[in-house]
Amino acid sequence: MKRARCLLVDDEPLAISLLQKHVKQLDFLEVADTCPNALKALEILKKTEIDLMFLDIRMPAISGIDFLKMLRNPPKVIITTAYREYALDGYDLDIVDYLLKPITFDRFFKAIERYLRTSDLSAPLSSPATSVESSSISVKSGYKNIRINTDDILYIESLKDYVKIVTTGDTVAAKYRISDMENELSAKGFLRIHRSFIVNLKQISAYTASDVEIGKTELPIGESYKEQVMRVLKKR
Repeated sequence: MKRARCLLVDDEPLAISLLQKHVKQLDFLEVADTCPNALKALEILKKTEIDLMFLDIRMPAISGIDFLKMLRNPPKVIITTAYREYALDGYDLDIVDYLLKPITFDRFFKAIERYLRTSDLSAPLSSPATSVESSSISVKSGYKNIRINTDDILYIESLKDYVKIVTTGDTVAAKYRISDMENELSAKGFLRIHRSFIVNLKQISAYTASDVEIGKTELPIGESYKEQVMRVLKKR
């Protein structure tokens, strides 16, 4: 899967550092470069292919908004700022999202989801996959951000506004919609088999037309999912 090359434009070193930390948690993003102002950003855009730019607004010499207005063919842009009042200006310029500092990983991740829906990366994330890409995901459970190796996940169950992630060693409850988890994991060897269940294809030990077995656990196949599930399982 192609990685999205990111440019981080901010005159605050701590803000750059936090964005770098967030980017590193997602294996389909990479930091191509960082810079403290719009003039440096313009130089980088002229010589480097950038897919996604994180752009501060209040910077020396040229503001982020004025800089964006100057660009004829800008990359996708996510505004990062401590000021709410520029939101309408940003959306008039067709930005992906508007993040208010301090930027939490949860809010950052939602902005990236919006970016994926408008980029070439969205296709492999939204279609069922039969090959497994070894990686990890980061989920927020209570006050903690927990990193989970996707190979260790057995299945995910929807519990209204939460999901229960059952792994080989533990169970984690996190506040996510199951549809969001489906979008994130479908390219990593996971398949939604029911409105309430997503399974790790590698962990399936047996299946019938009505259920799949993961170890000693039987999970139902939803009627509306049956055709797609059977097609994927028969190819394995």
